[in-house]
Amino acid sequence: MTHAPLVDVTGLTVEFPVGRPGEYVRAVDGVSFTLEPGRALGIVGESGSGKSTVATALLGLHHGTGARLGGTVRVGGTDVGAASPAQLRELRGAVAAMVFQDPLSSLDPYYAIGDQIAEVYRVHVSASRRAARARAVEVLDRVGIPDAVRRSRARPHEFSGGMRQRALIAMALACEPKLLIADEPTTALDVTVQAQILDLLHGLREERGLGLLLVTHDVGVAAENVDDVLVMRDGVVVERGAVGSVLSAPADPYTGALLAAVPRLDAVRVPWPGAVRALPVPAPQTPAGLDSAEPGSAEPGSAEPGLVGPGLAEPDSVPVVEAFSLRKEFGRGKRRVEAVGGVSVSVRGGETLGIVGESGSGKSTLGRMLVGLLEPGSGQIRRDGVESAGLVPGVQMVFQDPVSSLNPRRSIGESIADPLRAAGEGDQRAIRARVGELLVRVGLEEAHYDRYPHEFSGGQRQRVGIARALAPRPRLIVCDEPVSALDVTTQAQVTALLAELQRELGIALVFIAHDLAVVRQVSDRVAVMRGGVIVEEGPVDEVYDRPAHAYTRELLAAVPSLDPAVAAARRLGRRRSGGVLAGAS
Repeated sequence: MTHAPLVDVTGLTVEFPVGRPGEYVRAVDGVSFTLEPGRALGIVGESGSGKSTVATALLGLHHGTGARLGGTVRVGGTDVGAASPAQLRELRGAVAAMVFQDPLSSLDPYYAIGDQIAEVYRVHVSASRRAARARAVEVLDRVGIPDAVRRSRARPHEFSGGMRQRALIAMALACEPKLLIADEPTTALDVTVQAQILDLLHGLREERGLGLLLVTHDVGVAAENVDDVLVMRDGVVVERGAVGSVLSAPADPYTGALLAAVPRLDAVRVPWPGAVRALPVPAPQTPAGLDSAEPGSAEPGSAEPGLVGPGLAEPDSVPVVEAFSLRKEFGRGKRRVEAVGGVSVSVRGGETLGIVGESGSGKSTLGRMLVGLLEPGSGQIRRDGVESAGLVPGVQMVFQDPVSSLNPRRSIGESIADPLRAAGEGDQRAIRARVGELLVRVGLEEAHYDRYPHEFSGGQRQRVGIARALAPRPRLIVCDEPVSALDVTTQAQVTALLAELQRELGIALVFIAHDLAVVRQVSDRVAVMRGGVIVEEGPVDEVYDRPAHAYTRELLAAVPSLDPAVAAARRLGRRRSGGVLAGAS
């Protein structure tokens, strides 16, 4: 007896209204696929490829938006296009459920997590409030939230990013759906929490026979978690097949280009043109009055000279920035947390220091102290050999989210001009010329000066952030997760741009990221942080190829592999050892 597929999509087209009445743009064009119960299908592609539009069409989320849909979509036997509001309500949650990328925007900040899960349960099941609360605690416990009874009374801001994502998965599981749709569920998470979430999804598939539709721009995430894959570009499926076959021998040139853009841990690091051997980087000389040894903080530098990829000449003898025994605490009394606990680092012109670690490791706090956005509780910072405090000229920062760091009511040209005006430049003609020059330099156009942030893609907005950082001709730029929310091809473009600018201008870069493969690609040296201290530091190839600390090895083991067989073996190893599955971050 042949069973009907759980999902059956035939000739799906989705068009959105743009401009004048009657004008539409086609986001999805003739997509067809099936998904059997208990199987996992990955949809991969760049931003704008149409993959999320396909996922939302499975739940009829385009109804009432003005979008025009063609073709047929059947989920669990329901014709989504022809379904009534009552049928759609039955479909959503009871048959299929969705886990979105950003749990903060998906959860109500006012209500307790358990109450929100209980509400979903009561919408679909005739249950008492007490039974619904008990169900909420049950699914929170199933997804690995410790002390689920107590934590069910917490609000979203009291959960870490990984725990919020677990809570969304718990909400999706409350009504025991047959299909779980996960739209970029791990994009903003560090590698160990990402591994926990993906292992959880895999375990749920094995335990409940769930069908899984995984939407992602991370090809490594797809390789580890799906049976089959669709590769989308500009609304069209360009390749499909078993994940192992597609990733090992891609038939379409676009799939090959997508795979080539994925940063890899095992890639041989090729020096940039003009690269030179760096002088050994000694540990900073501790100023009088500061402890010379800090527990848990590794000595910067090593005996092995490293390659300064982007540099055109030997690094400056005086570091652009040196930090000595930095400490920073937040909160008071019992709520006091030591975010950075005695860290010393140095960076020279033309050099890139990568800083990696899980969320909460202190890496962003350290970066903000290096640029002067946060004052250290104790310790000292020298810039160009001179002790300094607070914001100083010659130091800039590129933030993770260009949307929140750009004013939506001001043109991008005016935002880029802000550092110039802050430095005392009053000639508007000179300002506009400098901004135009910077826009061209980062791959945009001079005419973009008067456009607003919402008119640009994510990668273009990050280029705007880089242009703004370059405006006052800095000696040091700290990049805090600058590519974490971008697809792999856009990541490659942004990191290549940073390297090119560094090569030309001799800028010192501090590159903070949770993506270890990206850090290896761009860094000369790397510092691994955990619990506010540096547990390992050295030339990037040495740390990655011969990690000395167990935590570094654990981070590296959590990075997704493009080989499904290797991924399965790693997952089994984590399950046996407890590994990154221990605890819920």
